[in-house]
Amino acid sequence: MHLYKYLFITLLSTFIVTQSIAQAVVAEETARPEPKYEFRGVWIATVVNLDWPQNARATAEVQKRDLIAQLNSHQQTGINAIMFQVRPAADAFYAKSREPWSKYLTGKQGEAPDYDPLEFAVDEAHKRNMELHAWFNPYRATFDNKFSLLASDHITRTKPEWFFVYEGIKLFNPGLPEVREYIVQVVLDVVKNYDVDGIHMDDYFYPYPVRGQTINDANAYAEYGGGFNNIKDWRRDNVDKLIHMLADSIHKYKPNMKFGISPFGIWANRSQHPDGSETNGGSSYIENFADTRKWMKEGWIDYINPQIYWHIGYRLAAFEKLLDWWSNNTYNRHLYVGQAPYRFYEPRSPAYKNPSEIPNQLRLIRANPRAHGSVYFRSQSLVGNANHLADSLKEDFYQYPALPPTMLWLDSIPPNAPQNFIARAEKKSILLKWSMPLPAKDNEPVYGYVVYRFQVNEKFDLGDPRNILHIQYNTEPVYLDTNVQPGKTYFYVVTALDRLKNESERTPTIAVTLPAL
Repeated sequence: MHLYKYLFITLLSTFIVTQSIAQAVVAEETARPEPKYEFRGVWIATVVNLDWPQNARATAEVQKRDLIAQLNSHQQTGINAIMFQVRPAADAFYAKSREPWSKYLTGKQGEAPDYDPLEFAVDEAHKRNMELHAWFNPYRATFDNKFSLLASDHITRTKPEWFFVYEGIKLFNPGLPEVREYIVQVVLDVVKNYDVDGIHMDDYFYPYPVRGQTINDANAYAEYGGGFNNIKDWRRDNVDKLIHMLADSIHKYKPNMKFGISPFGIWANRSQHPDGSETNGGSSYIENFADTRKWMKEGWIDYINPQIYWHIGYRLAAFEKLLDWWSNNTYNRHLYVGQAPYRFYEPRSPAYKNPSEIPNQLRLIRANPRAHGSVYFRSQSLVGNANHLADSLKEDFYQYPALPPTMLWLDSIPPNAPQNFIARAEKKSILLKWSMPLPAKDNEPVYGYVVYRFQVNEKFDLGDPRNILHIQYNTEPVYLDTNVQPGKTYFYVVTALDRLKNESERTPTIAVTLPAL
């Protein structure tokens, strides 16, 4: 995904540093308080074992421990969503697939592990009150040119006519109708068989241009390009067709399933398109033939997650300009900003050596009412606390929990409130119990609960995340509050959540005083 394709970053001039600091000060002054609803995601990349599993030949137990350690770290940081790469190159990190097992899982493509990684990841993420979005690379069929090592049933062997070679790797030809149908069915294998919260696609549609390379799709254009005056518009239409088909198919089988795209950070430069941004770099509309703005406008996708991997004040593609452009082109869908802690490790990215760079970006995001959160590339950078970012999130930005933002176009009906709420002191703790709510108007089952706690003289504000004691993505109607002090009085209410985090009215308030020692 985000490995090679970003603009070359030049050394910062004194002017740009000064400009960035000034913008950061303004951003800090206008930033909103910590929100109750905010998407806080991280990508877990499996291609070439970037994040997980760190050893493709490790036992299932070792791989599980590795993933649990990463999820625990992200939970402690305040992350509430995992973008888990399940299909790096027409292969699979899940058992119920029409494609062979990934070599990045077992060391050899087609060789099965002793467990189902996606099923395991979903269960463990939900235990930690995090969503899990299954991340697909739609068109990449191989990541290298070692074609002799591909499994005998790999799609490049069984349907060689579906592919062209570009920069030494095999790519699906997006202009073939049967290719689009195949990719839809691959995605539906996950939609139908796994309890994922969303389907997520990265930026690799048509390949990024490389000098001396040609996309070998002239025959497909000759056969299917009637009605198009040029091959570029035809290519864009091919990708449009896939996204539209995916949107319809995903929501047919799971109406509440989220579908999002993470494109390159620039849709189009203004010099290329009158509606483009004030930037000068590569663009998804021109280079990848991906009209992501159209997909938002048509309502085909539920969120856009552009990879804005450049710093504040960067002369070719300033973070703040792109944030504003994307926020002005959301068409009432969600905007989650892709951020780049991995750049701290790059020698030629001096701006990302500044520990305030990403925090200042976060302040800009929060100050923008049409931005709904962030996704960080990538897991190991966050686990490794690159430039102290995890510390900043844990101690400042993500100090309090947040729910993923609701998507009212998918579901606007909240659950009913929990029933029969009781609370009582038990030894050095306070036990809370309740009963399932009555069925909601749409008969959607309850998915989880939120427990709020207040103390004497505190405002009863359910919109303030400081008052959230506990979020759970399960239907156990019980919670034990162990963080209490003898002699103090606590006030509790509980609400119910559905799958899309619509929240019910609260229960009646119950006050409990823990006896003094």
